Amino acid sequence: MTGMNILAMLVWTGASAILLFLLMWIDSFFTKYKDLEEIKKGNMAVTTRFAMKLFAQGYILSQSITKSNDLWQALLASAVSFVILLFVEMFVELILRKTVHLDLDEGTKQGYVAHALLAGSLHIVGALILAACL
Repeated sequence: MTGMNILAMLVWTGASAILLFLLMWIDSFFTKYKDLEEIKKGNMAVTTRFAMKLFAQGYILSQSITKSNDLWQALLASAVSFVILLFVEMFVELILRKTVHLDLDEGTKQGYVAHALLAGSLHIVGALILAACL
């Protein structure tokens, strides 16, 4: 590895970490509870869902970096994918609430790991589909 490759890797990693932090922060505005407060309390359901959301966003970001030669294009693709994933998640959760009276946010906040796993799997499946489209 050359010094230039190491510098590029540091820049791409730093920019990706900042974007990932921003995306998770934005996501917190659409969650009915405070992720970090619930995690501090030891809520394993919230921790599980948070970890799955983080993995999903990280996976999308890794795939956009892999498929792009331009840092800004990779970051933009990840940000757009985040918005799409957010809307898909909201739509599916609305359908679940209206049709089978299953509120994934409320169940997760109450500590139901089953709710968290289902909600988190929506993120991961969405990330796999979106990453294939990049």
